[in-house]
Amino acid sequence: MQYSIGQFSKLCGLSIDTLRFYEKQGLIFSTRDQNNRRVYTEKDINWVKFILRLKKTDMSIKKMQEYARLRYQGNKTIPQRLVLLFEQLDSLHQEQDKLNENIKFIEHKIKSYLELTK
Repeated sequence: MQYSIGQFSKLCGLSIDTLRFYEKQGLIFSTRDQNNRRVYTEKDINWVKFILRLKKTDMSIKKMQEYARLRYQGNKTIPQRLVLLFEQLDSLHQEQDKLNENIKFIEHKIKSYLELTK
């Protein structure tokens, strides 16, 4: 099934302006119909969901652009895409370690205060 930019916008939960911005940034690539209007498919919906998920991981626009460029080149680029994903995973693990250290710090402070109030 094919969707106009308005329909696609509603399906993705993104504004038309955001979709156009993502296209200008090289994150998504629409096809055009005979009237030169943007046309999207189910695959595009899944791709936008994936891009939004990458954004939530704090992947930089530059890396998302590289990932998108590789994706549209086909399966021969899977090894390069895996490198980008592993790099992002490492970054997330580092953030997780920092968060865990901060949690331990706050828990320790709470424990010391609770002991003082007894």
